[in-house]
Amino acid sequence: MRVPLLLAATLGLTALPAAAQQTVNVWPGPAPGSETWTQKERVIEHTPVGTVIFNVVTPTITAYLPPKGKATGTGVIIAPGGAFVALAMTLEAKDAVPWLTQRGIAVFVLKYRIIEKSFEGVPRMDMDTAGRYGIADGIQALKVVRAHAKDWGVSPDRVGILGFSAGGMVASATLLQPDSAARPSFAAIVYGAPFGAMPAIPSKLPPVFLAWARDDAVALAPIVRFHDALVAAGIEPETHVYSAGGHGFGMKKQGTTSDHWIEEFYWWLESQGLTRAKR
Repeated sequence: MRVPLLLAATLGLTALPAAAQQTVNVWPGPAPGSETWTQKERVIEHTPVGTVIFNVVTPTITAYLPPKGKATGTGVIIAPGGAFVALAMTLEAKDAVPWLTQRGIAVFVLKYRIIEKSFEGVPRMDMDTAGRYGIADGIQALKVVRAHAKDWGVSPDRVGILGFSAGGMVASATLLQPDSAARPSFAAIVYGAPFGAMPAIPSKLPPVFLAWARDDAVALAPIVRFHDALVAAGIEPETHVYSAGGHGFGMKKQGTTSDHWIEEFYWWLESQGLTRAKR
């Protein structure tokens, strides 16, 4: 499976290898707004949450495609969390890949830009400022996946986004963007929300899935505020509030009901007709 050369040139990509795992740049050149960044990306393996990435300058998406014969035409971009200074790539992204692809859902893991972490401290920065780069990358990632839709076996009208924590802020911004045609086909936000100023909530949005734990000691207030803002705007999100699980449960198994958010996410996709191939 290869990207046509004209499309690749247009997006600033090289032709893709015929493999189930393919990585492409989100932007055709240096990502806008961070052209002068000189920080060096750093990957730390084997942390308590698996692989963690710091100092991302060049955002990418990695496509994981379902086995032949199982593809449904539905795809989901996953934006992991990490407070915009790190990306929890294993617990909040890659651990979900086999679960979803074996059920016919194509997965696109987003490595979005994050501010520099010196390991001696993090620059003080409000969430709207820190998150603007990842948000821009999330919006652009949707365009790239839709541009590749035919090559990756997904339908442009069946591409959604799933975000965790800070990645949930990225997902919420893609959902709420003014251009309705550029919004995801669906959005799932797990213990995430707009963590800065509350954006305007449009009166009509694609389907929304929310999940969090009641004992979240990190982000409960903004999560609840976002849920309430959606409801006040006439949006009816699918909402799952777990009695326990804390913040950052991701794909972790803790013996709580939050262990099963991904099944409930899948059942919600099923209710939207997104777990079956188009007829």
